[in-house]
Amino acid sequence: MIKRIFDIVFSFTGIIILLPLFLLLSILIKLNSKGPIFFTQTRVGKNNNDFKIYKFRTMFIGADKDGLLTIGNNDARVTKIGYYLRKYKLDELPQLINVLNGTMSFVGPRPEVREYVNYYSKEDLEVFNVKPGITDYASIVFRNEAELLKKAKDPEKMYLNEILKKKIALNKKYINNSTIITDIKLIFKTLQRIIKE
Repeated sequence: MIKRIFDIVFSFTGIIILLPLFLLLSILIKLNSKGPIFFTQTRVGKNNNDFKIYKFRTMFIGADKDGLLTIGNNDARVTKIGYYLRKYKLDELPQLINVLNGTMSFVGPRPEVREYVNYYSKEDLEVFNVKPGITDYASIVFRNEAELLKKAKDPEKMYLNEILKKKIALNKKYINNSTIITDIKLIFKTLQRIIKE
């Protein structure tokens, strides 16, 4: 209950305060390339249920058909403004809407697409006992995920066999030690990483 109250209060406050930034980014996205301002994608959330996640669009229309993974910071599918939105995590801001409507929390396992969830073991499904979040341990550890995948001979294989397994382990670590204090610490660590870069 405390976590939900925290999510509602700060997501609503965040949306109001950041509204001018939302409008500015929306204009830049529209001026930079054709297509909608927001990108929505089906992800897997609490209780293994699908939901729509909101992001600012950072790729050209139809780019997701060429693969679900972003390979390197110079992925040709990413727009010019999209590069900076991704670098500073500004593309994630619309997820405040997900937090407000209750499909996500500020902190929790990052939601995956169903295609990758299909590789989870029965034990791994425990990560769906909690709401997915905007940030978590894995978001901090794998902040440079796109660059790691760029160096791999087979990015898809590397993601499934190495990165995804480590992410799930970090998700379980969060679930087993989840407190409001842990959430606040992870939020500050995430902000520190963004500021440093």
